[in-house]
Amino acid sequence: MRFGLTEDQQEIKRVARELLAARSSWERVRAAAEAGAEYDPALWDELVSLGWPGIAVAEEHGGQGLGMVELAALLEELGYACAATPFLSSAVAAAAIQAYGDEGARQRLLPSLVAGESTAGLGTRELCADGVGASVLVLLDGDEAALVTGASVEPLEAIDPTRRYASVSGGDAEPLAAGAADLVRTAIAAEVVGVAQRALDMTLAYVKERRQFGVPVGSFQAVQNRCAQMLLDTESARSTALYAAWAAGAAPERLPEAAALAAAAAAGAGPSVTASAIQAHGGIGFTWEADVHWLYKRAQLDAALLGGARRHRARLTALAAKRLATAG
Repeated sequence: MRFGLTEDQQEIKRVARELLAARSSWERVRAAAEAGAEYDPALWDELVSLGWPGIAVAEEHGGQGLGMVELAALLEELGYACAATPFLSSAVAAAAIQAYGDEGARQRLLPSLVAGESTAGLGTRELCADGVGASVLVLLDGDEAALVTGASVEPLEAIDPTRRYASVSGGDAEPLAAGAADLVRTAIAAEVVGVAQRALDMTLAYVKERRQFGVPVGSFQAVQNRCAQMLLDTESARSTALYAAWAAGAAPERLPEAAALAAAAAAGAGPSVTASAIQAHGGIGFTWEADVHWLYKRAQLDAALLGGARRHRARLTALAAKRLATAG
């Protein structure tokens, strides 16, 4: 049994890491945030030219015909770069419509989303990523999801200025099939993995260089313990997110539990790891110039989009109890 990414999936991650390192540096992220989440159209055009918004969309609708594992690999790298793009909302909405929408919705919405001619909003009515100007919204309500059109969308100021947020009211809702909300949360969890990994990498680099009393601060046991916990939380989020992404395509009957597990792990790991990164950076970690705070803010909003760890732990417990009762 294989527990890692295939060579092709690893290549997707490698290409994404290299491209985003060049096109989404901290300087560009900072510029976009300070301009009020002003996305770089050139970056978006490049992502579209690579076909990434449709990576989990069937070829007949203009996509690449791959799956959630490949989309999760991309989202991890977009999270690692803390990229200021509408990729999460549009690519995940397209994947949800492909997997859980009816054929009419697929034909009506997917070609323009895949081609980057339109974008989607993603989240809840209280907190919707990239809802302003979106052609369609994929909104979660508990464990259900729906396509919403014709809604009133109002910009919402949030602590994460690297992404546009909105609140939503009204509109016409078209329910998606069961499992759509799990797919959405699996995707958000994958982005959190990248955010946490970048925070860990930045922290390790800093504590190796920063010296106190003539030695690197990374040699102090308290710092080592903090970094070890960051690694544990990040790897837990990664393994559960990849399992849920695999289940979405290969074993959909396992997706509810897998998605609850991934959402709980990510909603806990993202805020915790990024907060620890700020602490480990010492006084500089609390300054505007230290880019680690962009990761902290992204993690906070992703956790809010996920719905919080407690909710998903409760759902996981209920699903596991139901499964055991059925088996018994």
